[in-house]
Amino acid sequence: MTTTGHDPRCSEPVHPAAPDLAGAQQTRNRDLPPAWGWPARGGGRAANVDPGIMWQATTSQVCGLFPFAVAGGAAPRGVPVGRHLHTGEPVGLDPAHWLRTGLVSNTGMWIQGQPGIGKSTIVKRLLTGLVAFGATAVIPGDVKGEYTALVDHLGGTVWRLGRGLHSLNPLDAGPLRAALRAAVGTERHALAETIRARRLSLLEALVVIVRRGPITVTERRLLDTALDHTTPDNAGNGTGTGAGGGAEPVIGDILDVLTTPPESLLAVTATDTETRYRREARDLVNTLALLCTGAMRGLFDRPSTVTTDLDTPALSLDISALDHDDDDVVAAAMLSAWAWAAGVTTAATTLGGHRTVFRVQDELWRALRVAPGLVELSDRVTRLGRSRGEISAQVTHSLDDLDALPTPQDRAKARGLAGRNAITVLGGMSTADLDRLHAITPLSTAETAMVHGWAAPPTWVPGQLHPGRGKYLIKSGGRTGLPIHLSLTSDELDLYHTEHTWHPPRHQHRHQHRPGVPQ
Repeated sequence: MTTTGHDPRCSEPVHPAAPDLAGAQQTRNRDLPPAWGWPARGGGRAANVDPGIMWQATTSQVCGLFPFAVAGGAAPRGVPVGRHLHTGEPVGLDPAHWLRTGLVSNTGMWIQGQPGIGKSTIVKRLLTGLVAFGATAVIPGDVKGEYTALVDHLGGTVWRLGRGLHSLNPLDAGPLRAALRAAVGTERHALAETIRARRLSLLEALVVIVRRGPITVTERRLLDTALDHTTPDNAGNGTGTGAGGGAEPVIGDILDVLTTPPESLLAVTATDTETRYRREARDLVNTLALLCTGAMRGLFDRPSTVTTDLDTPALSLDISALDHDDDDVVAAAMLSAWAWAAGVTTAATTLGGHRTVFRVQDELWRALRVAPGLVELSDRVTRLGRSRGEISAQVTHSLDDLDALPTPQDRAKARGLAGRNAITVLGGMSTADLDRLHAITPLSTAETAMVHGWAAPPTWVPGQLHPGRGKYLIKSGGRTGLPIHLSLTSDELDLYHTEHTWHPPRHQHRHQHRPGVPQ
């Protein structure tokens, strides 16, 4: 600034003796300067203020300014599952961390969307990330075997169940056996009762599946009494005559007790002779016998060849060999696998230093629709293994699956199971599905329109990318959802691929697209 003449920024000359800004304010006795600044050194005096100039450009040209220069605060911590569709921020998902920080009330997730949009893709991304965070992933009852490649890649263990393959004894305490041996006092008693209750619930469920009808109170008492005769110490040690040599009891041991009844079984049926007893217990005996013969022979009547190592990063029970069997065979395998997974969770809490377990239940309605009452029985089996150390993901295509359940009571209980999950992840779906979903998760008008817009391509032009592939809306409670888009790395394109996944195998289109870019 010159000391004489005119300052080019001012309409009045500035003299060496001009007062400073504070002095000028006191002189004029005003708190604010005039519109064009004070006529003083540092006063910001200007003869003219030009209006701002509006510029227009594409988002590619001004990508550093668009969409927002300041974050929107919608990036919770966790496994990176995608970028926010509106702000571009990375979004993390970790139900355990969200629970600790008060964002959610439980760690259950409900994942729903049309087939082929990538539901299993976001589950696999989450599984990979949670394993990296130190969790143990458990996939009980992988009907299509779509998690096998990923579990192998992570260094986990895959058990393939089926005829001529591995077997899973429904009455096997599994990983809880070691936990029981290590427990003492009241903890041991509580764990023994947990094992017993799970065995009973699973036995009841298998009876319901085979006969496709309810079990009576008397039959429930008979199973209860027969089970105690195979494990008289109620500690899961298998010290009864039916288990023999310290092995776990099997279905055949229960049948042996029922067909050669002790006095306690006669008392349950209120009969005084074996002939009358056999008439009362005939239906139950024949039902259990079908688990050892016919289509189910060799699947549930043998000792388990499945073992559990809690130090492994991931465990999977692959039942894809049974995928084309009757529904009752698949349902029995899934229920047995769910009970096994519940044991893994309890054992991880007891022996593994409260290690987090991530449990994935896919195609869950395929098991529950077989017979009335299975919703309650399956909830009882899995509830016995829930703890603060478990994250669960329940995956389904549509709430229409609820209508396939046999009774109104089953459908009501199933809606309750879905509604108790604190986190909902939604892919593209129809208007009818969205209307049903409002009863479980409230969606705004804009969210409803967005999710519906992901359901189908807007035109008939072939070869266009499906608008919903890789896009999800993460909801929790009444807060605004997080719309995200998930892009895969080159390794994920191969590992996550299934016939229902939204990326073709990389080797088929190696020269047609860049890794991570959906085609």
